[in-house]
Amino acid sequence: MFGISDLSSIPVRTEPAEKSEMCTQILLGEHFTILEEEKKWCKIKLFHDGYEGWIDRKMVTPITQREFNFLSQKPQPVSSDIFNIVQQMNHYRNFLIVSGSTLPHYKPKSSTFKIANVEYKIEGNSVNDYKTNDIRNKIINAALKYFNAPYLWGGRTPLGIDCSGLTQIVYKIAGIPIPRDAAQQATLGNHFSFVEEALPGDLAFFDNELGEIIHVGIIWDKNKIIHSSGKVRIDNIDHEGIYNIETHRYTHTLRLMKRIVPQDA
Repeated sequence: MFGISDLSSIPVRTEPAEKSEMCTQILLGEHFTILEEEKKWCKIKLFHDGYEGWIDRKMVTPITQREFNFLSQKPQPVSSDIFNIVQQMNHYRNFLIVSGSTLPHYKPKSSTFKIANVEYKIEGNSVNDYKTNDIRNKIINAALKYFNAPYLWGGRTPLGIDCSGLTQIVYKIAGIPIPRDAAQQATLGNHFSFVEEALPGDLAFFDNELGEIIHVGIIWDKNKIIHSSGKVRIDNIDHEGIYNIETHRYTHTLRLMKRIVPQDA
């Protein structure tokens, strides 16, 4: 069985219980496989990053395998405004969606899209293609829109977002799918050694005392980084790590830097 989100966001939990921690969120238009079913819960596997967890069964909108396969063949357009108003056609019901939401079957001329055969109209901007021009500017511009968004473990929205949720969503808006967790993201791309080599949009990863990668941020300029720590903020970065410009101390220890976006993009 297969499903899709027709809600602005769906919390995904590690266990089938409301009190269980939220490990990620499903945004509008993201589709998934249903692995297990219980009376009130479904265990799902997200298509775009392979993440697994439990969601409230009432939040599942079923789709056919044919529709699942269609959506899986190529990236669908993505909303790029921090918030958009969406109207369910013929019902005049409006609701908000967040940046990074997927717009299946999007039609640019009418600004409409479809989820499970229900048509919606979106007000505002969307990413209509994934041409590889100006990707680095797209990444930075998208990241800056989240400035001051509060930190939330498992969050992927402007109302609450964690460090790897920020990088994943910002890259999604730029047309580049990457995994959900920082340690997974660190396996991608090409390694480079010096902060002076960094280009806007490159990723920097940070570890703990055990050498485990626990944090990620987006390099803006050679000495600036955009990351989610307490809130989405801009701090300094050097060969030691992140230097908090408010507390005047190092908060994260640099482990490695990766270039996922081609150098000339």
